[in-house]
Amino acid sequence: MSQMTPVSAPVRPWPPVLVRAGEAEQLPAIGHVLLADAPATGGALTSHRIVLAPEDSGAIPHRHDGSSELFYILGGALDVLIGTEVVTAGEGDLLVVPPGTAHAFGPHRGCGADALVIATPGIERFEYFRRLVRIRAGAEPRQVLTGLQDTYDTHFLDSPAWTAARAGSAAR
Repeated sequence: MSQMTPVSAPVRPWPPVLVRAGEAEQLPAIGHVLLADAPATGGALTSHRIVLAPEDSGAIPHRHDGSSELFYILGGALDVLIGTEVVTAGEGDLLVVPPGTAHAFGPHRGCGADALVIATPGIERFEYFRRLVRIRAGAEPRQVLTGLQDTYDTHFLDSPAWTAARAGSAAR
């Protein structure tokens, strides 16, 4: 009988990450809960949760060139731009947006939305979300993000399909 060589356990490139619900950074001004940013996961992923009220706007059209973005709908319904099409994702739905694809999101008309969002590989984005809060509060000009699109791999786009869909939602 031949001897078997024991298989070594894989080496983790970063320690396990546990974010307790009460310890996650809350950004209620933009409906975000920051869970794990890229540095904490060795660049493997970035994760946050969006909790949007019916009147919230969500995210404007943009793309990420280096990461896919996964949306898992925990509750409510989320309108999502994917390329030139707008779809509605409901509770239990999963959507993965590939790199380079135009997308945007906001709560479906008349309801809120609760979703887990994961970008992989990770994008160091938590400071981007904090900047959004400062911009909304008037502490920074919106134009500051234009010069940081490469830093956060968030490139803003125009989308007639998204504009039309959101105008239609507001009119109903």
